[in-house]
Amino acid sequence: MLDADPPPRLLRRWEIDASGVEAVGTGRRSWRVDSADGVFYLKEYVEPERRRLVFRHAVTAALDEAGLPVLAPMAARGGRTLVTAAGRGYVLYPWVGGRGRGGLELTFGQCEALGELLGRLHAALDRLTPPVQQSLLVPTPRAADAAVAVEEMARDVPGDGTDFDALTARRLRERRDLLAEFAGHQPPEIETSTVGHLHGSFHAGHLRYGGAGNVTAVLGWGGLTTGPVAGEVVRAAARLFVCDDERGLDLDRVQAFVRGHRTAFPLDAGQIQSAVHREWWERLCDVAPLRHRYLGGPGSAPADIALVAWWSVHLDRTLDAFAAPYTDDALGDSPAYG
Repeated sequence: MLDADPPPRLLRRWEIDASGVEAVGTGRRSWRVDSADGVFYLKEYVEPERRRLVFRHAVTAALDEAGLPVLAPMAARGGRTLVTAAGRGYVLYPWVGGRGRGGLELTFGQCEALGELLGRLHAALDRLTPPVQQSLLVPTPRAADAAVAVEEMARDVPGDGTDFDALTARRLRERRDLLAEFAGHQPPEIETSTVGHLHGSFHAGHLRYGGAGNVTAVLGWGGLTTGPVAGEVVRAAARLFVCDDERGLDLDRVQAFVRGHRTAFPLDAGQIQSAVHREWWERLCDVAPLRHRYLGGPGSAPADIALVAWWSVHLDRTLDAFAAPYTDDALGDSPAYG
C-alpha cells in the first residue's frame, strides 16, 4: 500500500521547508504544499517514464519561457525536474490559482480568445519541438465492427421489463440504425494534413481563468502527443461547446473558437472539414459511452451519446460551420457577431 504522504525529506530537494502538506484530487497521488516561500503542487509517479517526463518538462518549460500560460516544473538542487525517492518519481510545480469555466459560459469574444490561445500553443510547439513525420495512413474504425458490438450489448440488456431496460434497448437500436444509415460515410484512410506536437487533452477541466476572464493556466500536459493539428482543434471545440442535452454543439461558439485559432495558426477549410468528418465518425463508432451509460462499463458521459445522434442529423451543417472562418471572411455574416 502506498504511504499517505510523500517521503518526509523529499521537499528539501527543492529547498522548501513545508508548513503543511495536504493530499488533493481523487485517485491521484498529489499534494498541496504550503510554505513560507509560497504554495506548490507536488505530483507523484509510481513508475515514472523518465524519457517521456523529461521531454514533457522541456516542452512545458519552453512554452512558459515563451510567455504562454503553461506551468513549468520547478528544478530541484542539481537542476533536475524529476526527482526520485524510494523508487518513485516526484515533480513540483507552482500552485495555480483561478477557477474553471465551462465553454458555454464564455462570451463569443472569450471563445475566440481561447481558440487563439490554442493556436499560439500550436505555433509555439511547432517552433520549439522536433518535426513530426507525416503519416498518410490514418487508422479508421469500421461501422460493421461497431454494429457487431452494439448487437452484443443488446443481448446483454436485462429482460426485467423496467423503463431503464426499455430506454437501453431504444438507445442501442438508435445507434445500430445510425451505423447502418451512415456506413458509406467512412472517412478515407489516407489523408494529408498539417501535423505536429499537440496538447492532447484541451478541454474545460484543464483550463483555469483569472478574474478578468483570461486563461491563467493550461494544465493537463500528460496527454502531450503528436497528430493532425486540425484534429485537436475540432476535438477541443466539440468538448468545450457541447450541450448536456439534445441541442448538440453551440456552433456559434465553435465558429468563434476556430476563427481565433486561425489568427494564430492558420490551416485551411479542407483540413478542418476532414477533421470534423473524422471526429464525428469516430464518435459514431465508439460504443464505450453506450456501455458505460446503460450497462455499467467504463466510458464517458451521457452527453456524448446525445451528441452522436445530433451530429449525425446535422453532419452537413457542422461541416459548414466549422469551416466557416476559412470560407467566409465577413464576421458580420456569423450570428456570433450579429
